[in-house]
Amino acid sequence: MSICLHGVAIGGGIAIGRAHLVRQSMEDVAHYGLDPADVPAEVERFEEAIRTTRKQLEQLRSSIPENAPAELGAFLSLHVMLLSDISISGDPIDIIETQRCNAEWALKLQAELLTEQFDAIEEDYLRERKHDVLQVVERIFKNLAGHDTELGIAEDLFDDTILIAHDLSPADMVYFKDSRIAAFVTDVGGATSHTAILGRSLDLPSVIALHHGRTLIREDEWVIVDGQQGVLIINPEELVLAEYRQRQRAWLAARRKLSSIRKVSAETRDGAQIELLANIELPEQVDMARESGAAGIGLFRSEFMFLGRDTLPSEDEQYEAYRRVAEAMKGAPVTVRTMDLGADKSPRWLSHGVADNPALGLTGIRLCLAEPLMFRAQLRALLRASLHGRIRIMFPMLNALPELKQALAQLAYAKEELRDEGIAFADRIEIGAMIEIPSAALVVGSFLKQVDFVSIGTNDLIQYTLAVDRNDDAVSHLYDPVHPAVLKLIAHTIKTTHRAGKTVAVCGEMAGDARMTRLLLGMGLRRFSMDPVHVLPIKQVVRNTHLDDVVPVVGRMLRTEDPDKIADLLDQLNAEPAL
Repeated sequence: MSICLHGVAIGGGIAIGRAHLVRQSMEDVAHYGLDPADVPAEVERFEEAIRTTRKQLEQLRSSIPENAPAELGAFLSLHVMLLSDISISGDPIDIIETQRCNAEWALKLQAELLTEQFDAIEEDYLRERKHDVLQVVERIFKNLAGHDTELGIAEDLFDDTILIAHDLSPADMVYFKDSRIAAFVTDVGGATSHTAILGRSLDLPSVIALHHGRTLIREDEWVIVDGQQGVLIINPEELVLAEYRQRQRAWLAARRKLSSIRKVSAETRDGAQIELLANIELPEQVDMARESGAAGIGLFRSEFMFLGRDTLPSEDEQYEAYRRVAEAMKGAPVTVRTMDLGADKSPRWLSHGVADNPALGLTGIRLCLAEPLMFRAQLRALLRASLHGRIRIMFPMLNALPELKQALAQLAYAKEELRDEGIAFADRIEIGAMIEIPSAALVVGSFLKQVDFVSIGTNDLIQYTLAVDRNDDAVSHLYDPVHPAVLKLIAHTIKTTHRAGKTVAVCGEMAGDARMTRLLLGMGLRRFSMDPVHVLPIKQVVRNTHLDDVVPVVGRMLRTEDPDKIADLLDQLNAEPAL
């Protein structure tokens, strides 16, 4: 009997093969009490497990294969750092001492508490850090129990082996990077989890967040992993197998064709030059951006360097990160968004309380202006790095002109400080504004008198325009990129920017969605910024598009407010395949 499960698609195409189940841990943890005299020894046993775990992770970090994704080192460093967090290394000891219980039980209780706390976080990226914490906790547990901490992948696995796991940590990735693995699936994780990021980097067919997939699959059972649609098929029937083998061949052929356009220009059939840029979250991802053929970095989400750590990154540390990216891009533009932190993604070292409505609270540029010393340290680092490449600075979550003027005043102050200290920086640095709030889109003309470019963050723009949290299952179906109000705001921003003689980009998910490419081209967009894995597919659509064909259709879409008509016109726009 076939079973079809749906999860989060990470990409990498389609794989057909036999399942290899990775054993789980922390199942059926025993609970037993201790005599008071035995408590110190139990505490020492827990502390020894912490020391062993740290040693293992540091050894793994020093022995990462040369062809492994650059992100592996950064994520392993995060796991080493998490071991020093009191909630992992200290609180279980308190439980052992107060409840006089065994270390495994104390660790399980603490893991359950941390899970509840993370699940209450609204912001995607921070909520997904729960999996990093649990991966570290499971490694500690295995050391307490005396289990082998590694995957134990046999050398005699077949080339079509598909790894089935509850979760996979960065440390696990080190062990199967060079193994004979065709794909992997996990029960947990999200689009911004480190498992997802590494899955995209490894370019393996992968699906995560299947919930109960591992419990439904038997060892050596045939499975299909569709990393494009987020589907796992267990024990597929012959007709389904035949269909997916055909899809797999078609995907491989399309992939080979995409590789052939990596070095050609992104140009429409009628000669319009389109700039395709990459979004990155960490300096280590700059290699992915370059390999994708991107013309530059359209969005460097700098706040990710501030998360998952106990201390604020110093100015020098930030400077080194920005310098590395700028040098790697060899003169191509690198647009750095200043830290987009806030009440819903507040690092441990920053305390502004918990807001009732974090998405509407002290976030983005508001927080930067409320913490001028922290803000200026970042601006100074960016200015210093500007000598090493084409650094562009962009301010997030702007609401109105006064916020932009205050941000520019802080930038001027940072420049004056560096001049007084005799520290050089580039004479000319382009400044930009993020348009991700409806009010900003409506008054974008006032921003354009102060900045060189704007970038439309469609993810938040859609969310704020429609009052829909796309991560809330109850209302996510209302999250609509082609809602007439959203289209009008995007079109207004593009048209107003062009009239002012400035440049505009889209850097949200719409930019990397091939179904939206011709729509945006028809609106006049000529600069797209997206996840590196989407650059070639979007380039393919661009090269197979004639603007004279799409502009009239897009014009009709902008003139109607009927969602059904918009959907029909979008289908018409994409009727011609991007061959």
